[in-house]
Amino acid sequence: MINIRSLSHVYEKGRKIKFPDWQIEDMDQWLLLGASGCGKSTLLNIISGLLKPTQGEILINDTDLYTLSARSTDRFRGRHIGIIFQRPHLIRSLNVLDNLELAAVMAGVPIDHERNLLLLKDLGIGNLAKRYPDELSQGQLQRVSVARALVNKPDLLIADEPTSSLDDENAAQVIEMLTTQAKDNGAALIIATHDQRVREHIAKTYLL
Repeated sequence: MINIRSLSHVYEKGRKIKFPDWQIEDMDQWLLLGASGCGKSTLLNIISGLLKPTQGEILINDTDLYTLSARSTDRFRGRHIGIIFQRPHLIRSLNVLDNLELAAVMAGVPIDHERNLLLLKDLGIGNLAKRYPDELSQGQLQRVSVARALVNKPDLLIADEPTSSLDDENAAQVIEMLTTQAKDNGAALIIATHDQRVREHIAKTYLL
């Protein structure tokens, strides 16, 4: 499903990172492990079509991501990749349901109102559909972020340091939520982290 080949990136100050080749099959679940500053976020941004690598290729369902135009890349990302950032990045003037449905509009796919409500319900926040981001707790915001990442039925779900500020109990709950939702929605999963607690939950590891 995803092939990463001969990939490297050179930063503005001249530092170069070479990434080992990586093949991710449908519905695989992987940890992207490494210390802070090792290049995890860079690699996630490259896979997501947000940062063009200096060299190499990213194939997602046989599409070479960096041969697309900027607009086509945005559409492709919206339809095939769901991203859960460290911070929610929700639009504060829109309620929870509208934030989900905006993701469909931006990707150019039909809005599935009933599915979106079901997603919120499955994540335990069905009663928050008409609430606004400023009215939610951090845990609730994180669940909304997961729902938004899943709204367009992506092939790949990416989470960047989802447990970095959580205690052991809440970290375990978040990992369970991500792995279960990825499986139920037929998506592959990459979790980037330096949190060693996550290793017991996912067997496959890509180490930087």
